[in-house]
Amino acid sequence: MRKSLALIVICALLFWNWQAKRSFQVKTAIPAEYPGRYTYDHPIDNTPYQNEINPDGKSYAYGEYQFSPLAEFQVRARVLGVKHYSLGRESDLSPVDLALGWGPMAKPAIIDSIQISQGGRFYMWKSENPPLPVREISRHSANMHFIPANVQVTRELMRVESGDTVRFRGYLVEISGMDGWKWRSSLTRNDTGNGACEVVLVDDLTVFKDS
Repeated sequence: MRKSLALIVICALLFWNWQAKRSFQVKTAIPAEYPGRYTYDHPIDNTPYQNEINPDGKSYAYGEYQFSPLAEFQVRARVLGVKHYSLGRESDLSPVDLALGWGPMAKPAIIDSIQISQGGRFYMWKSENPPLPVREISRHSANMHFIPANVQVTRELMRVESGDTVRFRGYLVEISGMDGWKWRSSLTRNDTGNGACEVVLVDDLTVFKDS
C-alpha cells in the first residue's frame, strides 16, 4: 500500500513538472512591426535600465492577446529564486517568474542571510537580522513575470536556476484580453505588494551559471 501511494505521488510530481515545462513550448514571436528593437548600448551596472516609450498606447497582437509596450527594459541581476507556473491565465503568457536582485542584493554575503520564497506570483523574503534596511532590499530586488518572445529565450529560461546571473532585454508591457482582462507591469522599483511586479516581454536572455 505504501509503495503504491509513493508511486502515485511520484507520478503526480512528474506530471506537474511536465505540465509546467510544457507551457514553454509554444510561444508567439514578436511581430515584425514591433517598435523599438535595440542593442545593448546601455552599460549594465547596479541599476535596471528603463526608457518609457509608446505614449500613444499602440498595441500589438500576441496570440489571443494584445500587448502594449510601456518601456524598454534591460537588467543584469542575480537570480534569487525561480518559480514555474502552469495554472492560471497568466501562465498562458508567462510560465516562469524570476526573483532577482541587483546592487547589494546581488552580493552573496547579503543574500545568504535572507530567506527567499515564491508563490502566487509574488516573492517573499524574511531575515532574523536584515543585512540592509527594508527599503533598500525592496529597491534592489523584484519578482518579474517573464514572457518569452521567441524560442531561444524559452530555452534559456528553462536553464535558469537560483544563484545564476541573468542579463536580459525586452519591454515592460500591458497585456489585454478580448474579455477586458488586463495585466500591467509596474514601472518603478520602489513599489511593493500587489501590482509591484514587472511584466516583461523578453526578446534576449543570457544565463551565466553559478560557478
